[in-house]
Amino acid sequence: MRRAVCPGSFDPITNGHLDIIGRASKLYDVVHVAVLVNPNKQGMFTIAERIAMIEETCAPYGNIQVESHSGLLVDYCRDRGIPAIIKGLRAVSDFDYELQMAQMNHGLTGVETLFVPTSPTYSFLSSSLVKEVAGYGGDVSHLLPETVHRNLVQRIAERQG
Repeated sequence: MRRAVCPGSFDPITNGHLDIIGRASKLYDVVHVAVLVNPNKQGMFTIAERIAMIEETCAPYGNIQVESHSGLLVDYCRDRGIPAIIKGLRAVSDFDYELQMAQMNHGLTGVETLFVPTSPTYSFLSSSLVKEVAGYGGDVSHLLPETVHRNLVQRIAERQG
């Protein structure tokens, strides 16, 4: 069985993330979506909320498993027998950082990293940018799945109270 992991914080999941996950789901029998926990960052959504949104939006693919992980991604891969990490690249600047990570991960465990160029439609898109624009009242509905957009608007309203 061919398996890979798409890691990220997914706070929240965007159409750019879904582009990469969806493309990976066509290449692998099972795609694990690992919501990485960073104890030094306070997310807009809880880990459980992120997982629920990912499960809902990825359900049509039929071969996605979603869970959280704290620690090294290579440990996640080793524990589950996953030989490949799928990373989306938006720009050359992403490549510099991701190449170093890929080389470190391969050196630690032999896990391969495959880079997938992001669709030009989403080449500028990040969760941070979406949250910032939405926080100022900008329309980001075309950048997120409908349910995620609804949750984002609600969360911003709660915080602005």
